[in-house]
Amino acid sequence: MAELFKQILAWGPLGVAVVALLDSAGVPLPTGVDALLIATAAYHPGRAYLAALLAIAGSAAGNLILFSIARKGQEAYLDRHAISPRARRFRAWFQHYGLISVFIPAFVPIVPLPLKVFVLSAGALGVGTRAFLLTILAARIPRFLAMAYLGTQLGDNAMQWLLDHKWHLAGIAAGMFVALYAAVRVVDRRRRPGRDKQPHAEGGVE
Repeated sequence: MAELFKQILAWGPLGVAVVALLDSAGVPLPTGVDALLIATAAYHPGRAYLAALLAIAGSAAGNLILFSIARKGQEAYLDRHAISPRARRFRAWFQHYGLISVFIPAFVPIVPLPLKVFVLSAGALGVGTRAFLLTILAARIPRFLAMAYLGTQLGDNAMQWLLDHKWHLAGIAAGMFVALYAAVRVVDRRRRPGRDKQPHAEGGVE
């Protein structure tokens, strides 16, 4: 595995793009995009942000592939590929929280949430392609640019820094989730101001 990592690392930013594409499309890989991007930034600091941009593009393309497959197969596809109790629980989370459940694991590293299940749910349950792509980009752009920056500043110690601060990152994820969910609820209520008043209106004046 270490030898394969070195070979991919030798490809530079192109290797990051390929791994990001395959990883986001659901292909099992021996290395993660974050680790490879950090290593590329550490060993090739002059190409760090090129590698980050290619990682963003590769990840967006890979997620769109997975999203499109699930969209074509619809709920029947999701039923076949999200059959474990854990996967069904994540599917229920998506149905309740929508694209927030895609954004959080796509944005925050070292968060124990599998992005794949939420991407499949988004595709199979009819989320618009533009809204999905914007969510992925909003998460991946700051994340991968931050990984490139950490790689140039901390070198090989960047991954250890992430591990040392995993609880801080988890706290950030939780805070973002609460803030985003509250914002979505507020926007939803403003878009449909008459819904909460509808039962009272139908009941007439006492």
